[in-house]
Amino acid sequence: MEDQKPTALSENALQFHTVGSRDGCEVPHKWSSPEGGKKIDISNQIFCNRSLNMKNIIAVGFDMDYTLAQYKSETFESLAYEGTVRKLVYDLGYPNELLEWTFDWNYMVRGLVLDKKRGNILKMDRHKYVKVAYHGFRELSKEDKVDIYGSSLVRDSFDEPDYALIDTLFSLAEAYLFAQLVDFKDNNPEKVPKDVDYARMYKDVRAAVDLCHRDGTLKQMVAKEPNRYINEDTTIVPLIKMIRDSGRSTFLVTNSLWDYTNIVMNFLCGGRTVHGPHTCNFDWLQYFDVVITGSAKPGFFHEESRANLFEVEPQSGMLINTDNGTPMAQVGDPSPKFLLKSKDKGCRVFQGGNVGHLHSLLSIESSSQVLYVGDHIYGDILRSKKVLGWRTMLVVPELEKEVELLWELRNMRKELILMRNERDSVEDKIHHLNWSLKFEDINENDKQEMLSALKDLESKRDQVRLSHQQAQRECHQKFHKVWGQLMKTGYQGSRFAHQVERFACLYTSQVSNLRLYSPDKYYRPSEDFMSHEFHLLPL
Repeated sequence: MEDQKPTALSENALQFHTVGSRDGCEVPHKWSSPEGGKKIDISNQIFCNRSLNMKNIIAVGFDMDYTLAQYKSETFESLAYEGTVRKLVYDLGYPNELLEWTFDWNYMVRGLVLDKKRGNILKMDRHKYVKVAYHGFRELSKEDKVDIYGSSLVRDSFDEPDYALIDTLFSLAEAYLFAQLVDFKDNNPEKVPKDVDYARMYKDVRAAVDLCHRDGTLKQMVAKEPNRYINEDTTIVPLIKMIRDSGRSTFLVTNSLWDYTNIVMNFLCGGRTVHGPHTCNFDWLQYFDVVITGSAKPGFFHEESRANLFEVEPQSGMLINTDNGTPMAQVGDPSPKFLLKSKDKGCRVFQGGNVGHLHSLLSIESSSQVLYVGDHIYGDILRSKKVLGWRTMLVVPELEKEVELLWELRNMRKELILMRNERDSVEDKIHHLNWSLKFEDINENDKQEMLSALKDLESKRDQVRLSHQQAQRECHQKFHKVWGQLMKTGYQGSRFAHQVERFACLYTSQVSNLRLYSPDKYYRPSEDFMSHEFHLLPL
């Protein structure tokens, strides 16, 4: 989306442009507008795994990073990559030539698994069978995959500590850097100390990422130019207003601290700075009842967590002690101004705490009354669903392109099904002839005819198999040149798809797709089918 041209007010004036009005009127349509209620494009639809009646929801919560704030992969992930490389070189002693490396932000996808000990990157299906595997950037053969991951009597769980799960968009850069380091070690053994193995390199990458977060390198850059790193979304404010107008509470729970949260939410909900420095205000807080920063998810979702809950004074960022959300009088000043402010009905900002504090602040009696929207399977969705019983919606930005391609390639996918059926048919005929030749009493002439037919069928089988495999690979590469379809691995659902199905009640490409549906909608899943039902029921 292109920025509107700013109007020069004076030489010293800050230049802003707004996307729509401050109250969200001049923005793309929502469900309740005259343009709403029509058929929704498939790339913007919300998909349902478990029935969810929104009439039972009294509070809707959001994560910030990669949920409300969608970062630009080509700039933000590149920034994260470059910062990590610098930490590896200047803080952890890696060779200077790493500084010349570049980052392909299109290469990695979510749902991959890193084998830390072997230096492999894996994509597996929902049954945890490895279907695609690379050592660094070198593809492993089918024989290698079977030998490494399919020949043991006890199947691997593919979990920590030997494996790392790539389930967030932010972790794509570190996965790419790990693959580069694997290749670097293999091709330049003399440049890597002997005691530094693949697992140690991954540990160092993680340490470098943590250093970037700890010193604020990444967030300082984003704060300077939010429009360079964050996608503008004119629909965030109307979405939240629609939810609030429907009588529901709204809250924000983010691991980011208050200073960064305020900058990002100003960018999303208020005036944008086009040139030079920018100022922030707190107008965006009107769209929320409670904001919790520094939440330390997923630990936040455990009520037994003893994390202290501090109230944040927005102007100064000062943390104020609270007793489970109730401001405490300061020693020597029993009636400080902070206590007076806390009595207002407006949004309150906190840091830390746990989900019990949040439930108390919002007067939530049952966890099933909460819908939480996030982007991270483990940090946002799994814990809130499995531990609490919150209703969940997962934001999967990659889904927008995936469903569009599924529609475009529908004829190609039908052809693949026909080719697979043909393979089955030819193989069945071969098995029948082999059985007849082995166990039936037949004369020599019939035997020769059957042998000739068998030879023709085997030739056809090989031809059909090769054609099918080639067509499969072409379809696979339409989605991603290396890893294929996000939600599929071959004919099976991918590991990532399995996690989405298990823990997300709803999933969609953008959080703003919620605005296209009634806030009282009853989401119903499609009927589940087992294999024996597909050919019996007219669809």
